[in-house]
Amino acid sequence: MEQFDLYIDGAFHPGAARFDSRDPATDAPWASIAEARAAEVDLAVRAARRAFETGAWPAMTASARGKLLLRLADLVQEAAPELARIETRDTGKIIRETSAQIAYVAEYYRYYAGLADKIEGAHLPIDKPDMEVWLRREPIGVVAAIVPWNSQLFLSAVKLGPALAAGCTVVLKASEDGPAPLLAFAKLIGRAGFPPGVVNVITGFGPECGAVLTTHPGIDHIAFTGGPETARHVVRGSAENLASTSLELGGKSPFIVFEDADLDSAVNAQIAGIFAATGQSCVAGSRLVVHEPIRERMLATLAERAARIAIGAPGEMATEIGPLCTRRQRDRLHAIVAASVAAGAKLICGGVVPEGPGNYYPPTVLDCTEVPDAPCVKEEMFGPVLAVTAFRDEADAIRIANDTAYGLASGVFTRDLTRAHRMIRAIRAGIVWVNTYRAVSPIAPFGGHGLSGHGREGGLAAALDYTTVKTVWLRTSDAPIPDPFVMR
Repeated sequence: MEQFDLYIDGAFHPGAARFDSRDPATDAPWASIAEARAAEVDLAVRAARRAFETGAWPAMTASARGKLLLRLADLVQEAAPELARIETRDTGKIIRETSAQIAYVAEYYRYYAGLADKIEGAHLPIDKPDMEVWLRREPIGVVAAIVPWNSQLFLSAVKLGPALAAGCTVVLKASEDGPAPLLAFAKLIGRAGFPPGVVNVITGFGPECGAVLTTHPGIDHIAFTGGPETARHVVRGSAENLASTSLELGGKSPFIVFEDADLDSAVNAQIAGIFAATGQSCVAGSRLVVHEPIRERMLATLAERAARIAIGAPGEMATEIGPLCTRRQRDRLHAIVAASVAAGAKLICGGVVPEGPGNYYPPTVLDCTEVPDAPCVKEEMFGPVLAVTAFRDEADAIRIANDTAYGLASGVFTRDLTRAHRMIRAIRAGIVWVNTYRAVSPIAPFGGHGLSGHGREGGLAAALDYTTVKTVWLRTSDAPIPDPFVMR
């Protein structure tokens, strides 16, 4: 089996113990993973604290930090084929997506490399004639960055990039499910020239690793991507160290299609939104909200297209849907589908666990128009399952779209420009895609509200999350300070 170790203080570490990572396509062990427990977490946080406070990193100019990020970007691009191979093997995500996505991850590091020396302070026009007052943007400190197994090179880049650009140091925790890609990525950190301790990469299980990290007194900020329930534990843990938090959580995103939409384009975008990445995406367009006059037509087209999706080995370029990452996720997904059918949802296609090895599940479409409260409509599925409801008019579409505790992403398909603007204003979500879906860029902030979390990843907004403001007062008068018992 392949071996992957922790990366702490510029060196690889065997960990407190080891565990096997299983290939989702075969359910067979393929890699041995080093496990971090309390001692290793403490070692990593102390290394990050030391690197933040002393040595080369805090003395480095912002421009120099940017050059290191540029070097890291080049290394990621060079290593993309190998990183894609590892991610596909460890998570089941298809190679045609991991190859393209990891190569594009380099652009996030390049974006933040350019931003590093453009995080500016401000001069205040203060109301005191003998004072000059300005604001400095300074790094917030040691960051605990926690990412899930899906799209982990991307989800770590949107944390590492802005944190390092701002001057922070990082302890990056990979999920215990499919951690190999991030442990392989750790090899690039030292090669890029980052001083020891600036970036540390660990993995481990909740109580022994995650909880220890988020409650550690050496942590100043926690950047977490995952589910709302785990996020609640993270927030409760942050009460121990009063670390600030940014949370990028799940979604139950509405995909709204009006009668006047380009139906072929909408179908393609809906397939991308729910079946790409085997539906294992926080922005998955898992609720199709379709205009009643075209409901039957769109359902028939989706069913026909779903039947032609190539399900197979994730390492094959022809494969369009691979296995789910874990067996427990497939079992959970199928249980929700079964409960939805029992509640009255109509199964249009899919919904049957295939025979054979691996964690495969077929593209599944459920018509829930008659049961809008079916479990598949309300719960985040994180798999290739689409819940369909119909709407009568624009007001009804808005009501259905906003009938969720989440607020991450949304899609609107219409040729009516004025209607599009009304929908953009009315939908409660951090992202609105109009006549497209699942597009990302390092330039554009990404995030939501409600159960989808708070804070933003991408763009300048993310970099500012990793800074704190210092106010500087400089008295310019040479006259003696007046009455010391009166506040100036």
